[in-house]
Amino acid sequence: MAEPEFNATGVRIERSLRSLTRAGQVKIKDGRLELLTSHGREIDSAPVDSVQAGRPWFARDRARARVNGTRYVLTLGGRDQAAEESGPSAVRRFLEAVRSARGSDAGD
Repeated sequence: MAEPEFNATGVRIERSLRSLTRAGQVKIKDGRLELLTSHGREIDSAPVDSVQAGRPWFARDRARARVNGTRYVLTLGGRDQAAEESGPSAVRRFLEAVRSARGSDAGD
């Protein structure tokens, strides 16, 4: 199996102002984006080509993603990743991974 192009743990995943998980995981692997709970259960997934991703104007440590028509807010670089990388750099890395997996603009 190929290594994931992007993998972040400790991600807060929200949908419609409702928190789905505070320590989830976001993966981009083999051309698919997966949103997982802290226990590894799939919240949603889709081919990266159909995912729209960007950064909301109001938060530097968050990304927004539309997966299968559902809007999610992802808070990256939380407490679990504090030593590894900051929120804004994790968001930048996520957006770059979406762009490179798609081979085009990520829908900023």
